[in-house]
Amino acid sequence: MTTFYHSTRSDSETVTSKQAILAGIAPDGGLYVSDDAVRNKLDLRAVCQEGYHQIACRVLGTLLPDFTEQEVASCVAAAYADNFDTPAVTPLSPLGTDWLLELYHGPTCAFKDVALQMLPRLMSVARKGEGRNVMIVTATSGDTGKAALAGFAGVPGTGVTVFYPDGKVSDVQHLQMVTQTGDNVAVCGIRGTFDDAQTQVKRIFADRELAGRLAANNVMLSSANSINVGRLVPQVTYYFSAYAQLVQTGAIVIGDEVDFCVPTGNFGDVLAGYYAKLLGLPVGKLVVASNSNKVLTDFLTTGTYDRRRDFVKTISPSMDILVSSNLERMLYYLTDGDCEAVAGYMADLAQKGYYTISNDLLAKLRQTFDCGF
Repeated sequence: MTTFYHSTRSDSETVTSKQAILAGIAPDGGLYVSDDAVRNKLDLRAVCQEGYHQIACRVLGTLLPDFTEQEVASCVAAAYADNFDTPAVTPLSPLGTDWLLELYHGPTCAFKDVALQMLPRLMSVARKGEGRNVMIVTATSGDTGKAALAGFAGVPGTGVTVFYPDGKVSDVQHLQMVTQTGDNVAVCGIRGTFDDAQTQVKRIFADRELAGRLAANNVMLSSANSINVGRLVPQVTYYFSAYAQLVQTGAIVIGDEVDFCVPTGNFGDVLAGYYAKLLGLPVGKLVVASNSNKVLTDFLTTGTYDRRRDFVKTISPSMDILVSSNLERMLYYLTDGDCEAVAGYMADLAQKGYYTISNDLLAKLRQTFDCGF
């Protein structure tokens, strides 16, 4: 079987997309990326005549090519059914002279439902033939936690444990998580921020001794955060769906560029827009919209990513993040796949608290990305 995913920090070991989804994160702490899958272009004219389910099948079939057509279609049908309150899944509505992509129609009203209703299905397919049980370990700043708990509750062969920063999620999110039913779910509040929780979860994944003990009990770890490529890929679909809806309403014609303004903290949602651009979607600018924790705005303005700053608790806790994990994937593509450079940036971030890219790379990044807070 073709192997085409590898770590952002090394391309010496390759895995299938199924293996990448089950692992969640690469053994060296990097995130799984693909060189070949993102070079394939979707048939935009065909996409613009299709509904959400058909577009999802195209996107997933392209980015997760070791899943069969039947496996993808089955996952899509199960993920986007009566659990969403509209058959459009992510409908588009006018907002003045702009358009609003409605990502709140899933079971927990979080945009992450779009991916976290899909990930358990993808993981169940990937588990076939593996024989091992999967423990999902996830950090959340609010939305991911409940969406992951709802998505994996009752799924055979899987358990899910969610860590959240106590006192730093909304009351609604807290209640959603702690009242989740299911005999395979667990929730734990920690003292600290989301970044603290995310750092410790990554350390859990890097603990080889723990992995050995779990393996002896037929258990492997995985993640439901957007560090897992199985969480990231489904989000690409709604960029294509938004474009198709604009074409179908007559707001644009095929080939017109569209700008997307994306609220983000961990850089996963806006990165999905970049993946859509790589797959041929006519994306103009991807505007990275931050709140007071504007580490991404500063990075896109100066070229220096610096987490050494005060954490600000805001009314948008899902954006209260100072270490944007998915930016590592963007650095990989920005440097044309220079794993050594990416590993160096991540080492600097861990040891010094910051890293700086060259002016040339910043200029290249700004060709696609804009920012504001």
